[in-house]
Amino acid sequence: MDGPATILLRRRKLVAPALLAGERGRPLPVGKLPRRADLRPADVPGGVAALEAELLQLGHLMSGELYRALTGLDLEGLTRAGRRLLHCLRAEVGANDSHVPLFRRFPQSVPADTGDFYVRRVFSLLLQQPERPCVLCGQVGVVHAVSPCAHLVCHACWDGSDFSACPICHRRLSPGDPFLRPSERRAGAERPAVTTTALLRLCADPAAACRELAVGMLERRTPMAGHERAELASLLDWYWPESVSWLPDDIPVKETMASVVALGLRKGSGELLERYAGTATDVLRVLYVLSGADPGLRTPPARRVSPSRAVRRAVLGRLEAMPYLVEDLLRHGGRWKRMAESLHPHEQHARFPRAALGFAALRGTRLDAGTPFGRTLLDHAAREPGLEVRPDAPGRLGPAAEPGRELRVRPVTFASRLETALAEERYDDAWRLLAARPGELLRRLSHLLRRAPDAFRPEVLARAAAEVAPGVLLAALGQVRTEPGGARLFLPRGGTTRFWTAPDERPAPPDEVVLETEHVLTAELLRRAGELPPLRRALLDEGLADLLAPTSERTASAALVRLARGSVQPIPRHDRIRFFLHWAQPQDTRVDLDLSVAAFDAGWGFVGMCDYTRLRLGKGLTHSGDLTSAPEPLGASEFIDVDVRAQPGRYLVPVVFSYNDVPFDELVRGYAGFMERPSGVFDPLAVRQRFDLSGAAKILVPLVIDLWTRTMRWADLNLSAAGYGHNVAGSADELGALGAALEGAFRDRVTLWEVGCWHAAARAAEVVVRRRDGALVRYERAPGEDTAAFAARLVARAPASGWQGGPEGVDLAVLVSGDVELTAGSEAYALHPYGLGEARLLDAADLLTGLAPVRNSRKAVV
Repeated sequence: MDGPATILLRRRKLVAPALLAGERGRPLPVGKLPRRADLRPADVPGGVAALEAELLQLGHLMSGELYRALTGLDLEGLTRAGRRLLHCLRAEVGANDSHVPLFRRFPQSVPADTGDFYVRRVFSLLLQQPERPCVLCGQVGVVHAVSPCAHLVCHACWDGSDFSACPICHRRLSPGDPFLRPSERRAGAERPAVTTTALLRLCADPAAACRELAVGMLERRTPMAGHERAELASLLDWYWPESVSWLPDDIPVKETMASVVALGLRKGSGELLERYAGTATDVLRVLYVLSGADPGLRTPPARRVSPSRAVRRAVLGRLEAMPYLVEDLLRHGGRWKRMAESLHPHEQHARFPRAALGFAALRGTRLDAGTPFGRTLLDHAAREPGLEVRPDAPGRLGPAAEPGRELRVRPVTFASRLETALAEERYDDAWRLLAARPGELLRRLSHLLRRAPDAFRPEVLARAAAEVAPGVLLAALGQVRTEPGGARLFLPRGGTTRFWTAPDERPAPPDEVVLETEHVLTAELLRRAGELPPLRRALLDEGLADLLAPTSERTASAALVRLARGSVQPIPRHDRIRFFLHWAQPQDTRVDLDLSVAAFDAGWGFVGMCDYTRLRLGKGLTHSGDLTSAPEPLGASEFIDVDVRAQPGRYLVPVVFSYNDVPFDELVRGYAGFMERPSGVFDPLAVRQRFDLSGAAKILVPLVIDLWTRTMRWADLNLSAAGYGHNVAGSADELGALGAALEGAFRDRVTLWEVGCWHAAARAAEVVVRRRDGALVRYERAPGEDTAAFAARLVARAPASGWQGGPEGVDLAVLVSGDVELTAGSEAYALHPYGLGEARLLDAADLLTGLAPVRNSRKAVV
């Protein structure tokens, strides 16, 4: 688990030297520096200068305050802080690991004919005998077994200075194997000087910075990814029990709440369960976290974990006080049945009778009025609304339960009433039922409008929208305005099963209904934005129209550049791109991952692939060779070079396969990404994106490249497949269907451009927009123009006058490239936060957090 200094550095580019030097655990090594003949005793100024040079090679600069703070450390403190700082920054781009491909002289030494290369390997495997001439070249005394696979390898036919693994099976060899010979050091390609850098600033008060970061994450209105929840738990754990005072009155996202409450239970703060868990599902999420499972309830616990007696009492006591317990238990009936095996609710029926009754209704337990257990539960069932008591066998139930006669408790739920109303086409009743549950209404809104547009109730929608979290509003808005036609893409909730597509044959709601719905939802978002502090001036970037608003990041991979699924960005300007993959396997488990690229034409017809079965695809794609094992400490790395100018099709789909069906979450480490015009095999300064391999999936599709428009669409889809031997040949049709569906699946979703325009129109009278060509234009609210009209003009990018001013007076900037020097007190979001001066950095989700509903007596529905 990362410490607070590492988290502040990664998320805010803040450096806390003392905290870095004293972070738990010994700093990890960051590589060896070349030995020089003129070594001199180290001193602090020289060490800071050397550290500054190393940081520049990673694309980072020190602020003046940080430089002075580092020079104030003693030599040991500087060493520890500097090593940890370099380790964290190198880990962001994958530079902490050694990247040695199968062919060490890649790409020059990659065989032109993969078939011939394969035949030579098979001949050697099947026909070569020990102490016999080589079956390929006929030479004597050149065939020896390699370790640890024991394959017989000819040292004359296979170049030990080029291969980094066994030429026959491609498994890593023991480091001291005689077959491996030193490889000539190659001079890297000339690289332009470092021109784009990120500024590292001094964190003078780490506790305050951690509190600000943690509070922002706690108040976020959209679900976080698992690695972000782990960061939040680390911050709270480090400053516990002081961090208890950081907790807000309400934690709106349920997964976040569950992580915090579970941490509190481990620390002995059981009162957090009563404070934050409002439903049985909330309690179930907490139990999942305590069991080491996902609080989103997507995957069950790997093994049953029995909670302590104190936790069981706290859980049953909280369930006892919940008003809609039975209905809430039924939402996740199978999961609760498994949890009941550890909670033993019936053993404490006298102390927690309502909780015991809920589980009896869930499990269909037979109740005998002649026993204390049955009598207690039947007495409570008679007073519980929404429950029916029926005999276990058909027959008439008398006015009083007879002793010895077995009965069952049957619930009548909200979901059953709603589905009955929809099935019987009683849409007015459906709207009336959903009005009491705003979140459910917004989630079903698109379905209701397409099925019964005449039953649309704008006033009901307006009241419901006022109580719903912004992520739900944005998701509903995107669904309603999505036109039918094309293909629908269904993604698995857990992110680990097969997606599927279907033709979009849904009826389209009338245009006037869509426009009225958009008006209601947009008006609510503008109203909320207008309640935020006013701005002198807002600065927006037109490129935000390519970035989708992050309505949910539950399954998002940890990435260097954080993009919402479906977002579009230009590919690197240079014509040579290099994809990379690195992984390390656990002890006693061989893991064979494969980096592959599939090529498709304009109609998504399959035209070719570059993978372990075809190392070269024309002149456009070159594979570094297939490594079939990744033992520590070296691990394994694979690369694919892409020449954008020499491709056989329009689309490229890079894929990471687990060939031998080992899920990614069993790896010691695993990540992938791409570089632009690297110098050498792996160049940390050339890394443009890096993302982790995580979850129980075995296939990762990170992005789709459109060569005609020179753009990429971020997919971040983890798919799973059963069996063995996953590769492009077996998945080409599925990949083509996915790529085709991605083109239209996110077309009408809400973008960060719209979110930025809503903030700007509702809070600022003057808005500066940076066009895609870099030109600045200025928008100003016209006399008598209301907020909705001003926002519509901004969203539509209406003509505006030019602007020659600087960033003075900008209180909020929402940008793609953060290359604007802002003053202290301003706030800024940037996809690439290179140099934003003293501005407070925001995440994309923070822009949505500001659009949360005002707290009334009821909580916002997430």
